[in-house]
Amino acid sequence: MDAFAVSIGLGAKDNSRGLDLKAGLFFGSFQALMPFIGYLGGKGILGWVEAYAHWIAFGLLALIGAKMIYEGLHEGIEEDIAAITNKMMLLLSVATSIDAMAAGFSLTLLDINVYLACLIIGVATFAFSWLGVRIGKNSGTWLENKAEIFGGAVLILIGIKMLVT
Repeated sequence: MDAFAVSIGLGAKDNSRGLDLKAGLFFGSFQALMPFIGYLGGKGILGWVEAYAHWIAFGLLALIGAKMIYEGLHEGIEEDIAAITNKMMLLLSVATSIDAMAAGFSLTLLDINVYLACLIIGVATFAFSWLGVRIGKNSGTWLENKAEIFGGAVLILIGIKMLVT
């Protein structure tokens, strides 16, 4: 949702041709890669913290969700961007996917195919980023904050579900 929110802001700021595809590729690639890196890190320490893993996953998801809600309630960085270059897209992609690396740790707790999960995350992020630029071009930035707040709330609810089950 943070990549979606940033994409809306980028679309509202810049009407350049191909920005939707560029945002989708940059954000989708990093959102797929970072959870995998988090998963690998989580596998390395899972044996040490296995008894507390659900609490750690809850804490990480709650912190990431709270950060997204906080950012949704405050002005984003899109207003400070002078030009949307490849370097800027790279920085935005890394910035919006760092929390996905932390969330990737929780993938170690699930009985899933991590490669498929990361592929789905990447494809979904590509689609939402592409759509976000399109929406931003047509609606401006009024939707951007709401998407971030909603995404943060969903992450917190997922964390609570991990504690309950």
